[in-house]
Amino acid sequence: MTARCLVCLADLRSEGESEYHPRCARALFGSTRVPTIDLELARLHTVAQAMVGHTSLSGVQRKVSMGLTADRATLRVAMEKGHFILKPQAQVFPSLPENEHVTMRIAAVAGLQVAPSGLVRLHDGSLAYLTRRFDRTSAGGKLLQEDFCQLGQLAPKQKYEGSSELCARLVRRYASEPLVAALSLFRQTVFAWWTGNGDMHLKNLSLLRGADGLQRFSPAYDLLCTDLVVEDDQLALPVGGNRRAVTPRQWLTFASYCGLTPKATARALGQVHAALTPSLHLVARSWLPDDMKTRYARLLEVRARTVEAAAGKAGEG
Repeated sequence: MTARCLVCLADLRSEGESEYHPRCARALFGSTRVPTIDLELARLHTVAQAMVGHTSLSGVQRKVSMGLTADRATLRVAMEKGHFILKPQAQVFPSLPENEHVTMRIAAVAGLQVAPSGLVRLHDGSLAYLTRRFDRTSAGGKLLQEDFCQLGQLAPKQKYEGSSELCARLVRRYASEPLVAALSLFRQTVFAWWTGNGDMHLKNLSLLRGADGLQRFSPAYDLLCTDLVVEDDQLALPVGGNRRAVTPRQWLTFASYCGLTPKATARALGQVHAALTPSLHLVARSWLPDDMKTRYARLLEVRARTVEAAAGKAGEG
């Protein structure tokens, strides 16, 4: 395969272009200059342990807060005010960085708002996932981000003890523009099911307070096809009590619960379905192993039929 960009996955124009298009490097790093990564996989566990208590990052994957040096030449561990999150290869589950990277690319194609992200190479040559933090300002300040566990007054260990309907109620209660946020919630829930994401729990959904003081649905984050590592995985938050084979009727019922009109519902579902062909192209060009590419593509094709059927029924309304 022709050399491809570690951000957009499109062909690189020349071998001298490093592993990023200039525009992709600028989107991720803020400069066309690609920084060196001052971190090795072998040291990462020690670094992550040292950061416990210093950051709010949590979850199964090892995550490290990173920041650019003043000259933007090096990306290194930042105990405070880091503008990036780095996730390396996991010890148990294979190819999680590659998985999250392509799933986030698919999310952008499907119309979800996502933060800039891409893959980077560590000193040992292994690929790691890197994303810009959307809760940081350019001046180094921090925006208020509250996940749905916090909004629902639940402990972090209760992050799987909810439903999509609970999320819709929280949006109605706390979002400054409830219908706009409800549409984002609906689209992200459909997307999670379509891409086989069984880990979109209450801590992976948030409201973000902007500089204008408004509480909006945050950009999507921590998106993975968990079905590739946990076979036949199911939704963390059920839709109409269903965690697995959500039917077109259940999608329409959930959309109505979110307060969406049939026209808005049909448009949202149609946008996801329209993303199928470019998404299959992204999967084929991703850095996933071939067997995972085949399984991911098959999952998208099969579940797109339900999305298409739901969009058709919504259009009839």
